[in-house]
Amino acid sequence: MLNLRRILLGRRLASEETHQTRISNPIALAVFSSDALSSVAYATQEIMAALSASVGHVLGATALAGAAGYAIFGWSIPVALGIVALLVILAISYRQTILAYPGGGGAYIVAMENLGDIAALTAGASLLLDYILTVAVSVSSGVAAITAAVPALSGHNVALTLAAIGFIALMNLRGIRESGSLFAVPTYGFVVGILGLLGYGVVRLLLGHVPSPVEVQQAADQGSRLAGLTMVWVFMRAYSAGCTALTGVEAISNGTTAFREPTGPNAAKTMIWMVGLLATMFLGITLLAHRFGVTYQHSADPSVVAETLLSKLNKAILGDVTHGFPKLVYYTVQGFTFAILVVAANTAFADFPRLAALQARDGFLPRQFASQGDRLVFSNGILILFVFSGVLVWLFHANTDVLLPLYAAGVFMGFTLSQTGMVVHWLKIRGTHWHAKAAINGLGALTAFIVLLDIAITKFIHGAWIVILLVPVLVVIHFNIRRHYVSVKSRLAASRTDAFLPTKHHALVLVNGIHRGVVQALLYGRLIAGDRVEALTVDLGSDGYHESPAMEKLRSDWTSYGMGVPLRCLHSPYRKVVEPILEEVDRIRLAEPELALTVILPEFVAPKWWQQFLHNQTAFRIKASLLLKPGIIVTSVPMHLPQ
Repeated sequence: MLNLRRILLGRRLASEETHQTRISNPIALAVFSSDALSSVAYATQEIMAALSASVGHVLGATALAGAAGYAIFGWSIPVALGIVALLVILAISYRQTILAYPGGGGAYIVAMENLGDIAALTAGASLLLDYILTVAVSVSSGVAAITAAVPALSGHNVALTLAAIGFIALMNLRGIRESGSLFAVPTYGFVVGILGLLGYGVVRLLLGHVPSPVEVQQAADQGSRLAGLTMVWVFMRAYSAGCTALTGVEAISNGTTAFREPTGPNAAKTMIWMVGLLATMFLGITLLAHRFGVTYQHSADPSVVAETLLSKLNKAILGDVTHGFPKLVYYTVQGFTFAILVVAANTAFADFPRLAALQARDGFLPRQFASQGDRLVFSNGILILFVFSGVLVWLFHANTDVLLPLYAAGVFMGFTLSQTGMVVHWLKIRGTHWHAKAAINGLGALTAFIVLLDIAITKFIHGAWIVILLVPVLVVIHFNIRRHYVSVKSRLAASRTDAFLPTKHHALVLVNGIHRGVVQALLYGRLIAGDRVEALTVDLGSDGYHESPAMEKLRSDWTSYGMGVPLRCLHSPYRKVVEPILEEVDRIRLAEPELALTVILPEFVAPKWWQQFLHNQTAFRIKASLLLKPGIIVTSVPMHLPQ
């Protein structure tokens, strides 16, 4: 078992080796930016899906055909420009956050120091939910990309998605440095592939080798039917859908401590590179999709995954992809798209455990989240993220059309609180150019809040209500966990004055037969309690009048091996073992409240770990039940069976 663990995870790392796990800027770009960069694979298609759904409701399905469709989907360009403008604002704002808080933590730490517990926990809960959705959405999108290229895999999306999530979780259990080095290849391969595809598309545009555009006048006539509030509503829905391109922007600020020294400047440089690449690819895909007449609509059947917009654009730019060089390029780009969308989950696996560890150290999550594993990673956070994201994939059939409406609401909640906290930060510390810095973060907070309202309004009935409901529920859970820890600490401190020395001691040895372990337990009982020791057994085969044959044999053996310790038998008419013992312990404690009662359990330990599961674990169930009873001391006397 230990050898398998070492093969899967690698050698254990000592605490003083922490500095060796820090990563360079190129690797950090792959680790913390893959989520944001990969979002270009589905952000434009979500804009178009929102446009088609909105206009289909207003004008009818026939309005999406021909010239009308060309005009409607053309709105994706101003929507994309607006999203890129917001991206620039948030990037500048988060750059200031990184430099002001080089210790990492992002929205949670900023809100905790400047806005208080409620705001910090709201930001933390929203980001934790976002990271779970990031894993489910990005890997599901990656699998959709590969099934679009290889139709034979269609119908196996859920199994493929779960397998990919499991692989990423395993790599992160090995350590962020190892996972980053491995996942850098898909990230940079995707960037090069998309930029190359876009460059080739631009060349074809300049040479005039593009499909003939739909008549603009016809499009304008149809598009003019949308006016006033209807136009605003359609734009709002498309904008909120496209804001999935901004998920992951905060990841670098959350994971600053993973960078090499100087952490702040290195993280800030990586942020600039990420924003530049993201803006270029997102705008390029949106513009070329419009010029090449590529559109996208959600599948009518939630269990059926439609061909992705990026796959369609790839085919439109390359032409015939059934053979030759275009086929090679098509499958290469689709392969790297699949790879980076799977790798995008690595951003969540890098940040979710860190954020959970910060909250655990503050007492708002179970302490186990703050514990580092053999490879100096927060293993419990990685495993919990794997489980929750896997459940989401299974529930929603790995369909991004269903998962994406849940996305982004939590992200912009964190954006808003983080930037608001930074405004308060500058107002408190002031310093050089603090007015300009506060104004930048204030603009970031305002724009993020407006988009949050947009998402809440336009996506509420499509799934955003789930996130909006879960965030306050999680905040309440966080406070209850903190209240528990504070209560335990105060009670432990007060209990120092409650200690007393019992006047009498009684040992109760639980037996079900005679073997070396029972004899050792009796000797131990004699050692700690002298003559005040007795043996207790439960007879499951008694008919109420006569003892079972097994009980009769135990009594006959007891004469030779019981060492004079009295044996008492409890009858169990309902064939229960634990309940009669608990009732007898309660009776003894009630009769002598001042008694120190030790319950001794002889246990045998099988030589192989898997052999333990072949036995009924009665001793474990008894111990678990007795631990809930005050004033009871539970002791195990193990007997190790030979090989």
